[in-house]
Amino acid sequence: MPITGTVLAALLIAAQDPQPKNDPPNVLFIAIDDLRTELGCYGVSDAQSPNLDRLAAEGMLFTRHYVQAPTCGASRYALLTGRSPSRSGAGGNASLYQGDAALSQEQTEGAQSLPELFRRSGYHTTLIGKIAHTPDGRVYAYDGTGDGREELPHAWDRYATPYAEWERGWGSFFAYANGAHREDGGGHRDLMQIVSGDDESLPDGLMAQAAIAELAVAKERDKPFFLGLGFFKPHLPFVAPAEDWDALERVFVRDARSPNKPASKHWHRSNEFYGYNASFPLTRPLAKKDRILARHGYLACVRYVDRQVGKVLRALDELGLRESTIVVVWGDHGWHLGESAIWGKHTPFERALRSTLIMRVPGVTEPGSTCEELVESIDLYPTLMELGATSFTKSEHPLDGESLLPLLQGGSEPLRDAAISYWGNTVSVRTANYRLISSGEGEERQVELYDMRAGPDPLVDLAPARPKQVARMLAMIPRAR
Repeated sequence: MPITGTVLAALLIAAQDPQPKNDPPNVLFIAIDDLRTELGCYGVSDAQSPNLDRLAAEGMLFTRHYVQAPTCGASRYALLTGRSPSRSGAGGNASLYQGDAALSQEQTEGAQSLPELFRRSGYHTTLIGKIAHTPDGRVYAYDGTGDGREELPHAWDRYATPYAEWERGWGSFFAYANGAHREDGGGHRDLMQIVSGDDESLPDGLMAQAAIAELAVAKERDKPFFLGLGFFKPHLPFVAPAEDWDALERVFVRDARSPNKPASKHWHRSNEFYGYNASFPLTRPLAKKDRILARHGYLACVRYVDRQVGKVLRALDELGLRESTIVVVWGDHGWHLGESAIWGKHTPFERALRSTLIMRVPGVTEPGSTCEELVESIDLYPTLMELGATSFTKSEHPLDGESLLPLLQGGSEPLRDAAISYWGNTVSVRTANYRLISSGEGEERQVELYDMRAGPDPLVDLAPARPKQVARMLAMIPRAR
């Protein structure tokens, strides 16, 4: 099979059959911000995620899913356009609407994004929350300034993100209780907050209810739906209801496996995390008890979001939409929870690039199946296009991913030899057993090589001792196109 980087044709036909397909499936696409594989279904003992675990037991869990970039906007750009940063050049959070890679506000001949393709194929498309980089699909700055244009032009029939007392998207995203937020004079910078109210006292709970209401309306429409639901937590700050904080008090929360700073040029100072105010000393590194408390906060947010996902999935069942709806749960990247003395993403390491991917495809996925092959976020565009039986199949750009359908059907043939990710001038290459990190070019190139069989954290750089392995993996990096 070809390695990643194989280009699908610009005109992609979901089925080489002149007869139209009947009853195209609905798509419920759930994105969860900063959700690494910190879930029970991934074998994490201190995570409480029964609803996501149940979804994995009903569909397919991908254990080696890698994003194209360890930051929100660039990772989502790649997924939504099906393009690798090596082709698009999109490496920043604002790539969708700023710079050379920005999507055109004009109607193009082919679809510029995945939801636009479904919309132009006869689907009703609805956005709730953060699917691209902005928290509501409209282009505003953190302080509320901006022109409010569509972040994904021509993609959504309906924008349905509830604001409540937070009044606007970015206020909602960085929300604390009672409408307080981080930006635009909100002034709140607490790292963690326990909320005494119910689930709907925070934005993710409101978005779950909005999604349930949208599903009820969608059931009555005479067309299939594509619902993008983007939850905010467990992104910083760690804010969750007391129910979820208290539940973690009864769990043995583990310390970071490798809490010490590695001897890597790619270590960073976790400035986002350290920019908040905490009830404990924000030392570098954190003391063990404080690391565990911060991990407690992250896991409480995971538990809260898991419960919201459960509500939406139960509503899908109760409305009789389960057998006609593809469900995807996707984490936009991983997150260092104190491993390598890092709190956040923005590294070319395994912790930041491996993320959650669960798919339940009625009539296709075997319940409780697990895929251990290397897959990438850019594979979701051709996969959903093929599964969605779309009639309009012209993409504005050639696609760089491979359809996951053979794997979803139980196949074991690998799609690629390596998963490739990008961060600044750094390329990170993940094979079955190794991760190579390469930065710079020519004589200025610097490389690091890690054996992933020894664990996910960068402990021993093998590059000086294994030049042949380094050379093999450098050859896997696609040239910029």
